[in-house]
Amino acid sequence: MVPNRNRFIISNVTIFKQDEKIENGYIRIENGIILEIDEMDKFQNTDNIEVIQLSNDFKLIPGAIDLHIHGAAGADTMDATFEAIETIASALPKEGTTGFLATTITKEKEEIEQALINVANYMRTENGSGKAEVLGVHLEGPFISSKRAGAQPPHAIIEPDVELFKKWQTISGNHIKLVTLAPERKGGLELTAYLRETGVVTSIGHSDAIYQEVVEAIKVGVTHATHLFNGMRGLHHREPGVVGAVLLHDQVKAELIVDGIHVRPEMVKLVFQQKGKEGVVLVTDAMRAKCLGKGIYQLGGQEVFVDDQQASLKDGTLAGSILKMKDAMKNMMNFTDCTLEDVIHMSSINPAKQLNVFDRKGSIKVGKDADLVLLDKNNQVVITFCRGELAYNREGGKGI
Repeated sequence: MVPNRNRFIISNVTIFKQDEKIENGYIRIENGIILEIDEMDKFQNTDNIEVIQLSNDFKLIPGAIDLHIHGAAGADTMDATFEAIETIASALPKEGTTGFLATTITKEKEEIEQALINVANYMRTENGSGKAEVLGVHLEGPFISSKRAGAQPPHAIIEPDVELFKKWQTISGNHIKLVTLAPERKGGLELTAYLRETGVVTSIGHSDAIYQEVVEAIKVGVTHATHLFNGMRGLHHREPGVVGAVLLHDQVKAELIVDGIHVRPEMVKLVFQQKGKEGVVLVTDAMRAKCLGKGIYQLGGQEVFVDDQQASLKDGTLAGSILKMKDAMKNMMNFTDCTLEDVIHMSSINPAKQLNVFDRKGSIKVGKDADLVLLDKNNQVVITFCRGELAYNREGGKGI
C-alpha cells in the first residue's frame, strides 16, 4: 500500500457510503476529493492510477468530527499558539478524527481573545490537508452558570453579552461556530436569538435552567446540548430540568462523552433509545493530557490530575477527558448494541450537519472531501486520510 499522492484508488474494501454500504467496492480520490465510488465488478483503471488493494475485512468510513475538544498531546486551544493547534490537528487522525472545533474555556476576556485570534490566523495560513481540519471555534463559556461551572474557572464567568460576542466573532474572523451558554442568565435569550440569526449553533451547557426555561430557550434558538448530564440541572420526576428538556425535544442534538465515566453506560443506552442515531453527537471534551500518560496537567489555569481513566481537579470534579474518538465509537456500540452505521451518524453526519458543512464533510459521497478512515475487522483505526492526504498509518508514520 502506498500513497501520499494526488490521485489514488482504494479497492476491494467495504465502503460505508452516505446512503448505502458497498460490500466489495472501490473509491477514487483526486486532489483531496472523492471522484468515484462503485462496486468492484465495475472497476476500471484506464488512467493507470495507483491502487491500494485491500480485502472485505477492512471498512472505509467517514472521518469523525469532534465538536468539543480542548486539546491533546500536551497542547490546548488556550495556549494561543500555532504550535498548539498544529499539535492537536496532527494527533487527532490517530483516533479517526479528521475535523474539529478548537474549544475554548472560561477565562479572562483577554485570554479568550488571544485564543480566538490565534485560531483565526491558523485557519487562514496553516489549515492544510494531511491533518485534522480546524472547522472553527467552540466557545465554551464564559456565558455560563456559576452553579454548574464544573471545571470551568468560576471567577471568569460573566453574563451573556451580545456586544461582546460581536467583538469576539469579528476577532475570530467569523469562525465561532458553536457557543455553550446558560440561557437562563440575564441576556441569555437575547444572545441565543442573535446566534440563531447569524448562523451560530447555540448549545445549552453549564446551565442550572429549569425545564420551562429550557423550553423557552429552544423556542428562541437552542439546538444543541453540551456534554449531556454533565454541568447541568439533571432529570427529576417533578422537575425535568435541562436533561429532561433535551431528551424530549428532537430539534436539540445531545453531546455525549462516552467514556463510561462521565455518563454511566446504562444512561448512554437510555439517551440512545430516546434520541436515536439522529439526536446524539459523540464528543471527547478531551484536554491536553490525551495521548500522554499519568500526571498533573493544566486546564484553564487549574491543576488537573490524570490517571489511566480520567482527568479531575483536586476536589474530584471531572475536568474534561482523555477519551479518544475511536474509543467513544466502540464504547457506544458496546453500551447500546447500536451498529457502526449508527455510530457514523453520531460521530460524522450529525456534527457535519450541525456545522452546516455536510455539503463537503461527514459522509462518503462523490464530490465531498476525502476524509476517510480505514478500520480493520475489530474496528481499530488502521489508516486515516485528511482531505485525501495520508495523515496516519498504524503500521508506522505516514508511509503506507
